[in-house]
Amino acid sequence: MNLFNRTIDLGGESKLALNWRVLGLLNLYRVLVPLVLLGLYSLGGSRGIAVDAPRLFFAVALFYLFFGLCSVVLVRRRLATPYFQTVLQASVDIVSLMLLLHACGGIASGLGPLLLVPVGGLAFLLPPRSALFLAAVAALAVLAHTIWQQLTGRADITAYATAGFLGAVLFTFAASASVVASRMHESEDMIRQKDVDLANLAELSQYIVQHLRESLLVVDAADKIRLINESAAEILGDTYAVPGALVGEVSPRLLYSLSTWRQGDRQDSSPSSFVAADGARLIQPHFAPLGGSAPGPTLIFLEDTTLLAERVQQSKLAALGRLSASIAHEIRNPVGAMSHAGQLLAESPRIGPDERRLTDIIRNNSERVSTIINNVLQLSRREATKPTRFMLGDWLEEFVREFSETMQIPLQQIDIREEADELEVRFDPTHLHQAVWNLCDNAIKYGAAAGGGLEIRLSRTTAGYRPYLEVADRGPGIAAEAADRIFEPFFTGHKGGTGLGLFIARELCQLNRAVMLYEARSGGGSIFRIVFSDPQRWEG
Repeated sequence: MNLFNRTIDLGGESKLALNWRVLGLLNLYRVLVPLVLLGLYSLGGSRGIAVDAPRLFFAVALFYLFFGLCSVVLVRRRLATPYFQTVLQASVDIVSLMLLLHACGGIASGLGPLLLVPVGGLAFLLPPRSALFLAAVAALAVLAHTIWQQLTGRADITAYATAGFLGAVLFTFAASASVVASRMHESEDMIRQKDVDLANLAELSQYIVQHLRESLLVVDAADKIRLINESAAEILGDTYAVPGALVGEVSPRLLYSLSTWRQGDRQDSSPSSFVAADGARLIQPHFAPLGGSAPGPTLIFLEDTTLLAERVQQSKLAALGRLSASIAHEIRNPVGAMSHAGQLLAESPRIGPDERRLTDIIRNNSERVSTIINNVLQLSRREATKPTRFMLGDWLEEFVREFSETMQIPLQQIDIREEADELEVRFDPTHLHQAVWNLCDNAIKYGAAAGGGLEIRLSRTTAGYRPYLEVADRGPGIAAEAADRIFEPFFTGHKGGTGLGLFIARELCQLNRAVMLYEARSGGGSIFRIVFSDPQRWEG
């Protein structure tokens, strides 16, 4: 609505500007007419014009020239309204031109057509009735002067025909100018209304694009951002992701995916995902060409796979809870009986080494099944989170001491790096303890074979200023095809695992409004990062 009103105001201003231009052109006419008349008079004889009253002619010509120059100043500086100047100019034009006509001998001098330009031009600025009134005044002035000349013997009866013809032409000019002005204003109104509609559509389109839940941006062939909505700017970073910025400066990983997509098969290639600017979301880009040129503009959709993964995890968790509630207890009792029978059999003095090896297999697998059942029951019976505020550095110091003593690991094998001070988080301490314990246990278990230690780093994300905790190792890492499945329940890439440790850790993080992410470590190994909720948005 504001845009419509603004455009209508601009339409009124355009009409006003047109009026000023017409008045300016008429002022040019007022300057040229007396100059030309004075020039013709100076020629004298048959080449010039005959003047019956030289003093009156010179006085009126100079006055008309002076008035034209003053009107130029009035129009340029907008010292009076267009309507006032129209009325003033109409009055001066008719009086001055009639006096010049009288000084040169009346209608027979041939100066009567000089009235056509000011009458027609001013009629263009006036309403139809006012335009016809102006023409009537000029025609009556010519007719009255002709009557006076005929009564004084200065003109014959034939002068009436010339005066009548001039009056008819004046009326025609005024009516035509009024019609043209009316048609022009109607056309301007139509164009202005279309401009309003186009502007409203453009503003509506811009609003829709900016407030779409889908994140999108348009990149040209030179890898410059031409259009980006709020959601995409939030993903890439509000400070740098603006129209005109280079994609490579905003997100090098996105530029790499875009270049790979342009060089490869656009139908079959699936660009790699990257981490958002806040460090808490995994983004999958999708590309679509715009136009037929190559390379040309590209439309990029940024899909937040974290939200989709959360929905999938929630559905899996719900199914897992229903499954565990129905069969966990039924499995636990037979497994307990088998484990107890294996223990009794192992204590018998009559079994040999081969039988003892079999009893060890029974006991180890019974314990593994019991661990799986306990984890499943823990998920299904999990109580509501009880988040508290605490300093992450102090908590980590106590956790590392406990982990080192329990796992019999020298503290020298655990490298702690605190790159930011005073990291306060809001989390359930027991949930964080279990999640980090699972990550550190996996790092020690799979990183020990490569001779690497455990690294824990505390810092903040660059864009969102959110605190995070990283657990890194130098183990064999995770295969690229399995990286998207490591947080699924019962999925494991190594023998001996239950496939529930990472799943439980991630679920605990989500309960506390945190995010757990994985990325391959440069040089080999894995990095698991827990990005805590924004400390500036803690809920009461």
